[in-house]
Parts: sequence; C-alpha cells; structure tokens
Amino acid sequence: MQKIALITASLALLAAPVLAEDAKTTGTAPANAKFATVAKDEMFSSKLKGLNVYNQKDESVGEITDIAIKNNQVDALILSVGGFLGVGERYVAVSPSSVNVRYDSKNNKWLASMNTTKEALKAAPEFKYPK
Repeated sequence: MQKIALITASLALLAAPVLAEDAKTTGTAPANAKFATVAKDEMFSSKLKGLNVYNQKDESVGEITDIAIKNNQVDALILSVGGFLGVGERYVAVSPSSVNVRYDSKNNKWLASMNTTKEALKAAPEFKYPK
C-alpha cells in the first residue's frame, strides 16, 4: 500500500508543473473564417481524378488525371488520352464546362461525359506540366 502511495505522490509532483501552466492556443484564424457543411452527393477531387470520360456513343475517350485551379476556380481538367497501359498516352487540358460530371444515384457512382471523339482529343494541343 505504501508503494502505491509513493508512486501516486511522485506522479503528482512530476505532473504539477505541467498542470500549473496556462493552456495556450498558438496561431490565429482570420476573423472572417467560414466553415461549410458537405452533402454526401457533393463531388470531391479524389472522386474526380481517375474518372473515365465517355462520349455520346458510350466510348471511353479519356481519363481525368488532374485538376488545374486558377483564381480559386477550376480552370481546366487534365485528361489522359490515347495510349495503352500508360504507353503512348498524352495529356490535354479541357474546359470544365465541356465535361458533364454527374452522380448516378441508382448505381451509386460518378459519371463523366463529353461531346467529342477519341480522334478529336488525340488531335488536341498537348498539355505539358510546367517545370
């Protein structure tokens, strides 16, 4: 019993200086910080990246591989087009307004479509990442 009392007293002495300090928060948040709620059917970039894009004939014409943001808005979607298993593929930047992204609640998945052909995307100017 004396051992338990001695251990308890030792721990109390060691913890006392820590408990005596005031709790402080470091850093500051802007006074105008706003928080949002997110619905389950909202699009996340993690769901958008890797999404296959289909045309009006239900042919896969590319895959969304990246998102370009400018002035706090999506400026372009980067599509991987052509190639097979990563060989011969190239990238094109397309306007987000040209890609229709929608949630299919019946099948619980996201779909992307675009009114174009594989050939048109292959002929589009190639996008190269800035260095």
